[in-house]
Amino acid sequence: MKRYGSVIRVRHESLDAYKRYHAAVWPEVLDMIHRCNIRNYSIYLKDDLLFGYFEYHGSDYAADMAKMAADPKTQEWWSVMMPMQNPLPTREEGEWWANMEEVFHCD
Repeated sequence: MKRYGSVIRVRHESLDAYKRYHAAVWPEVLDMIHRCNIRNYSIYLKDDLLFGYFEYHGSDYAADMAKMAADPKTQEWWSVMMPMQNPLPTREEGEWWANMEEVFHCD
């Protein structure tokens, strides 16, 4: 299992809608997340900053992320979410959510 943390900003004018969507995530999207070996997925909010955390339990992260990206319902979900988000300018090329380095963990 590998832990992942990432950040992105949410547009102030979209905050209420973003929360409403995430209070009732589409079942097909949740199923795809699960089928791509993601567990213990949470998104936290502070001001306009979103912090996402999940645990990956698969053996081929790149393949699972490609599978998720190819899913039509996930693409539809992303097409609704992406205009509400404001990616960090310091993210790596190809990232939407900026991946974070884990510097501490305690079980």
